[in-house]
Amino acid sequence: MRTRNTQKNYQIDMTSGPLLSEIFVFTLPLISSNILQLLFNAADVIVVGRFAGDNSLAAVGSTGSLINLITNLFIGLSIGANVIAAKHFGAKDDKNLSETVHTAMLLSIISGIILTIIGVISAEFLLRLTGSPEDVLPLAADYLRIYFLGITTTMIYNFGSAVLRAVGDTKRPLYFLFAAGVVNVILNLVFVIVFGMGVSGVAIATCISQTISAVCIVLCLIREKSAIHLDVRKLRLNHVILAKIFRTGLPAGIQGMLFSLSNVVIQSSVNSFGPVIIAGNSASQNIEGFIWIAMNSFSQTALCIASQNLGAKNFARIKKGVIESLLCVTATGIIIGWTAAHFSGNLIRIYSESPEVIASGTVRLRIIAGTYFLCGIMDTLVGALRGIGYSVMPMIVSLLGACGIRLLWIATVFAVPEFHETQVLYYSYPISWLITAAVHIVCFAVCFKKARRKFSGE
Repeated sequence: MRTRNTQKNYQIDMTSGPLLSEIFVFTLPLISSNILQLLFNAADVIVVGRFAGDNSLAAVGSTGSLINLITNLFIGLSIGANVIAAKHFGAKDDKNLSETVHTAMLLSIISGIILTIIGVISAEFLLRLTGSPEDVLPLAADYLRIYFLGITTTMIYNFGSAVLRAVGDTKRPLYFLFAAGVVNVILNLVFVIVFGMGVSGVAIATCISQTISAVCIVLCLIREKSAIHLDVRKLRLNHVILAKIFRTGLPAGIQGMLFSLSNVVIQSSVNSFGPVIIAGNSASQNIEGFIWIAMNSFSQTALCIASQNLGAKNFARIKKGVIESLLCVTATGIIIGWTAAHFSGNLIRIYSESPEVIASGTVRLRIIAGTYFLCGIMDTLVGALRGIGYSVMPMIVSLLGACGIRLLWIATVFAVPEFHETQVLYYSYPISWLITAAVHIVCFAVCFKKARRKFSGE
C-alpha cells in the first residue's frame, strides 16, 4: 500500500475523485508554464533585437526551427517516460515507478550529452544546410554552440517535469520555470546591455536559467518522500523500463521531427509571396502559439488520465476522462480561437503598423485561429492513444494526415495557378486537422477496446 506524505497536495491521483475539477487543476498550471516559456523566449528576441542589432536578432531567430528539429526526438523520449511513470503510479506499483524515475533521469543526462556533441560539432554545417545567410551565420553558429553546451540541463528539466506530471504535479514545474525565466530576463539585460555580449550573452543567459530550473527539479525529486524520490546513487538504466520508454517515446519524437520538416516546406511556400506576406505570417504564427499551448496542455492531460487509469485498470474512467478532455479542449479552442480571429487586426497590429502586413496576417489568423479547436481535438486524441499504450499508430495517422495532406495540398491544389493564394495554403491546416481527428476517433475506439480486453481480461 502506498504511503501518502505531506507532498500529496502537489500530486493528483486521477484514478479517483471528480475528474472535471482534476482536469482543470492539472491543466491550468501547464498552460501557465507554456505561456511563461513563450513570454521568456520573446524576451530573448526583444532584448537582442533592440540592443544588439538586426543581425543578432536574425541569428537568434534563425536557430529556433533547427533546435526543435534536433531536440524533438529526445523530447519524445520524455513523453515515453511520462506515460510509463503515470501507468505505474496509477497501478500503485512503487517499485517500478522508482525504477522509471531513475532510468528516466539517467536517460536525460545521456540524451543531453549526445545532443551537446551533435550541436557543438555540426552547428555551422546544419545552419548552412538550412540556408542561413553568410552575414548571420557566424553569430547563429555561436548561439547554437553555446546553447547546446547547456542542453543537458534542459533535458534534465524536461524528463524531471515529465516524472512530476506523471503523478499529477504540474504546479512545481511552473514555479521552477518562473524563477528560471525571471533570472533569464535579468541576465539577458545585464549581458547584452551592460557587457555588450550580444548573441553570446543571450545564449549564456539561457544556459544559466535552464541550469537553475534543472537544479530545482533535481532537488525537488531528491527531497520527495514518495515513490518518485530520486537517489543519485541509484541512477541506472533498467533495460525493461528503458525499452518501454523507447516504445512510446521514439514514435512521439519522430513525429515531432517530421512535423518540423513539414513546417519548413510550408514556410518555403509562404516565402514565395515576399517579405510582406512573410511578416504577416510570422506575426500570426506568434499569436497562434498561445492558442496551441492551451490545446497541447489538454493533450498532456488526456495522456496522464489514460496512463494512470490504465495502470489502475479503470477503463470506464479512461473513457470518461478522454470525453471530458475533448469537451474542454473544444470549448477552450473555440473561445480563444474565435476571440483571436475576431480581434485579428488589432492583434497583428501589435507586431507591425504596416497596413499590408496587418492585412496578410489577418487572413492567416482568421482561418487558422478560428479552426484551432480541430487541432486540439486531434492532439488530445493522440495523447489519449499514447496513454493507453499506442504510440506508433497515432504517429503514422498524424504524419499521413496532418503532414501528408498538407504536402499533398501544396503539390496539387495550391500548385494550380488559380488557387496559388495564401488563403488556399492556409486552408490546408483545418482540412488536415479535421480529417486526422476523424481518423483518430476511430483509432481510439478500436484501441480502447483492445486495451480493455488485454488488461482486464474481457
